[in-house]
Amino acid sequence: MKNIINKNIDKISNILHGKATIFLDKFKKYIKRLLFPLYLFPIKLLTYSTYYFVKFLIVFLIKLFKLLWFLIKWPFLKFTNFIKTIVWFGLTIYICFSLLVIADYITRQYGDISKLWCDVGVKTKLQSSVARIIGGYGEGSGFFITPTEVVTNFHVIADEPSPKVVFSDGHFETPIKIVGDKNMDIAVLTLAGNYPEKVYELRDLYDLHDDEILLSAGYPLGSEITGNPTIVKGNFIDFRRSRRDFVGYIQTNISLVKGMSGGPLVDQCGNLVGVNTQSLAGISFFITAFDVKNNLHNLTDQEITKIEVDPTKSPEDAVFAFYTYLKARQMEKGFELLSSKYLEKTNFTEWTNRFTDILDVEVINTEKYENSKDTVYVKFSTQNWVDGELETHYYQGTWETVLEDNMFKMNKSKIEEVDNPEWDWF
Repeated sequence: MKNIINKNIDKISNILHGKATIFLDKFKKYIKRLLFPLYLFPIKLLTYSTYYFVKFLIVFLIKLFKLLWFLIKWPFLKFTNFIKTIVWFGLTIYICFSLLVIADYITRQYGDISKLWCDVGVKTKLQSSVARIIGGYGEGSGFFITPTEVVTNFHVIADEPSPKVVFSDGHFETPIKIVGDKNMDIAVLTLAGNYPEKVYELRDLYDLHDDEILLSAGYPLGSEITGNPTIVKGNFIDFRRSRRDFVGYIQTNISLVKGMSGGPLVDQCGNLVGVNTQSLAGISFFITAFDVKNNLHNLTDQEITKIEVDPTKSPEDAVFAFYTYLKARQMEKGFELLSSKYLEKTNFTEWTNRFTDILDVEVINTEKYENSKDTVYVKFSTQNWVDGELETHYYQGTWETVLEDNMFKMNKSKIEEVDNPEWDWF
């Protein structure tokens, strides 16, 4: 049995070897005819190429014609073929229309096929990156354009010398620098902290498709609503730019409300395209990221409200300065206004820990207490950020001051909290 198998294998090998030898001989003769004589090689190459191409084309057309003829006559060969043809034709039409509907849906929902699979993590980043901007005169939203810079609308921080940037995890920072432009409605707050994971790149202007889905994030109604930023979805409508405007705008059908000003507008891939700025009756406008990027170098601190206090003028001015420093979180300057006697019972760390949750301080009134020369009667309120909510507290009482180092310093206090003050208290 083994000998028979070996003989058959040898026979097959000889046959294959013989055919391979014949093929190689023919191939060698073909190459020789093609190459020699050499001066005819270009003509032969062109002629052979044309010949084989025409031959292939004729064969292809003949087979295609036969296939078409077969498809035409196949439904009429028998009744079952006719029924099958109707079914397959209907199914083909259904699939074609379905593909058209899917293509139209993708275009309307994503704007471009390239954005079909890139929305993973977009909402998560928005929720963790968009910050509250809270000041004594207004609230809004903001987001990082560099690891240390937060952009928002100018009207959010107007008249506010020390707005606070409140993060989604509850901690907050006071900007060490503020620049802006009222006409462009853009402001940039520089922080001491570094947050590279929250940055949105300011991109050059690029095309948005009609009805493309866009996402806007911010804190509607400011601190009245707790929790993460609200993310709303809408459609791109058009670009707007007027000779009277300092920047261009993106128009959408997103409904923005108070508190969302300054938040980001992104596409479904998370690319920044604009900054929330204004809305009316379901029509909203966003400053283009392109205009923000191109105007950053024009922003200055000329229109930014400055802190102007002088604790050397009078006890009343010193008390006002003391609470103004607390408002601005300039704790070193506030600590310098404590008298040597007061410092006998505290230090900088213990003293600053008393005010860790204070976002803002508003001094309502300072005046001399009765006929005293060094005691000041003061009314003030504080806004405290506690467990993700804003709490307002009201206080009144007296500060005894003492003149040290050519300035009036806080020596002894008698401050008490006022619960639910009446309107005339203010």
